Amino acid sequence: MLAVVLLFAAPAAAQAVHNGVGSCAGSTCHGRSAGDGAVVRQNELVVWQDYTSAAGAHSKAWRSLQTPWAQKIADRLGMGEAARAPACLGCHTDNAVRRGPTFQVSDGVGCESCHGGSEGWLASHYTVGASRADNRARGMRALEDPRVLASTCLDCHFGSDKPGQFVSHRMMAAGHPRMSFELDLFNSYQNHARKRSVSGVTSWAVGQAMALERSLTLFASSKGSEGVFPEFYFFDCHSCHRAISDEANPPVRFGTNPGRPIVWGAPPYNDENMILLNAAARVAAPELADRFAADSKAFHQAMGGDRAGMLSAASRLNATTRQLGNRFAGRGFGDKDTVAILRLVLGDALTVRYTDYSGGAQAVMAVDTLLTAAVNQGAVSSGAAGGMRRDIEAAYAAVRDPNAYRPGDFRAALGRVRSALERAT
Repeated sequence: MLAVVLLFAAPAAAQAVHNGVGSCAGSTCHGRSAGDGAVVRQNELVVWQDYTSAAGAHSKAWRSLQTPWAQKIADRLGMGEAARAPACLGCHTDNAVRRGPTFQVSDGVGCESCHGGSEGWLASHYTVGASRADNRARGMRALEDPRVLASTCLDCHFGSDKPGQFVSHRMMAAGHPRMSFELDLFNSYQNHARKRSVSGVTSWAVGQAMALERSLTLFASSKGSEGVFPEFYFFDCHSCHRAISDEANPPVRFGTNPGRPIVWGAPPYNDENMILLNAAARVAAPELADRFAADSKAFHQAMGGDRAGMLSAASRLNATTRQLGNRFAGRGFGDKDTVAILRLVLGDALTVRYTDYSGGAQAVMAVDTLLTAAVNQGAVSSGAAGGMRRDIEAAYAAVRDPNAYRPGDFRAALGRVRSALERAT
């Protein structure tokens, strides 16, 4: 077993023992070669270990720290060995404080990283008569709740204030990828999970709200002022980063955006989730939609003022965002809701706001997710959706290279999808 000394730890009493992936790997548990279990598929371990698919990404998380790229990032930041650096282990491993005899750091992001330490529930969760309620009472995380699922995923895929779970601008400058997240699409890659408890639209909407809530919470925390305030992590990277030259007509990445009234050249706060939350709010919480739009604009305007004003505006926007997330989690999304949100995402009121790479990337993922949901709900035929696929792929192509985002081509592709959607519905 690989021994790694962690320099940060929560109090031992606050966290259950993590027994490691090996404790779940029995052939009568989650280690079957075929997914034919009556309650859960029982081949979850095999799928989790599939290094050739996105479903195997978590099992490769620690191994990725041993690559030359990871080590170069660590060297630039003076962290020493990447595979032992506390700032990396918080997300690239199951960073458990208390560990059982079968726990291995080299397992990467294992079962208990998401489901919680199994000390209390390992022996009881597969017994006859075991229930979700009993599992939760014994400490298993309630991932069927979209808010719990989103919060768990966001810790690493977006950032948290826990040790080793915040990717600062320094890390990104050293080579770490930009942080971006879309709950439903990302969760669909982890297809070792049991049948979903909530719809894809619910998880998408809750994910959008909780991503913005997490961003604003971190912004107001100590993470928001590491080195400078605000920490550059919170800004839209590609709106600022461009080649600097003396040519008469240099390329620019910043465009006038009606959703964020800021002066030309001011670094914009990353608003990819704000844009899409407008669509979800108009359909699922119309009584909050105008307040959310006003709070979003007020926050962008406050970013040009002093710190106190920024934090006050962030607090107001965060409160409204939290209400939206709770509202989304507590309601169902029918086929008419799905199509209505999709129309808004594709409509003129929002497409004019896809001026930046991050907003465009988030929007095309939303279109993909919502169209899939509409097909599953019977609102759009699979044939009609297949006819839209070429233009969705064109939209993906327009955001594939963050250094060559083509907003005009992107909006044109979404316009064609919108026309096809109108014909199909």
